[in-house]
Amino acid sequence: MGTKGLNSGDIDVNKIIRYMEEYQSNADDWERYAFLDKNRYTRNLIDDGNGEYNLILLVWGQNQSSSIHNHAGSHCIMKVLDGEVVESLYDCPSKDEHPKDSEMNLTRELVFGPNQVTYIHDKIGLHKVSNPSSSRPAFSLHLYSPPILEAKSYNKETGESVTACQMKFYSKYGTKVDQN
Repeated sequence: MGTKGLNSGDIDVNKIIRYMEEYQSNADDWERYAFLDKNRYTRNLIDDGNGEYNLILLVWGQNQSSSIHNHAGSHCIMKVLDGEVVESLYDCPSKDEHPKDSEMNLTRELVFGPNQVTYIHDKIGLHKVSNPSSSRPAFSLHLYSPPILEAKSYNKETGESVTACQMKFYSKYGTKVDQN
């Protein structure tokens, strides 16, 4: 990863994307990290990367989605392991260019299936990820560098940041975390 993760200039983001593309999903590799919750998607820490990155398995129940969110400067490489996810990309609202109380601009919507990889960074825009299936879960592997510690969620109708929250894990290293 280099001395400061993907931000260091020691590493080529495209090289990491190629590594993710080369890996062919095998449920035997990741199912012990996969915790499904019928009420929300789950973030399951696989590796903390010694503070350089986080490798996280996200489990999306039927019709579950994230909010529209940023990545607080972290690079995010996402690979779908099983199922399908939809990535909806939005322009970052600018106080100068985005009138208050105006809907956020959806710039693209792409469907990713097993073994497909995508990349997002705040310089590209904000995004929302969802599982469009009403019959099966979806599983996606996310590498964040530097590790994502917090993110802001945005209101689609107004473009306003509605919450800034610390990122929490549903499980760590294959063990469910106490949610209290």
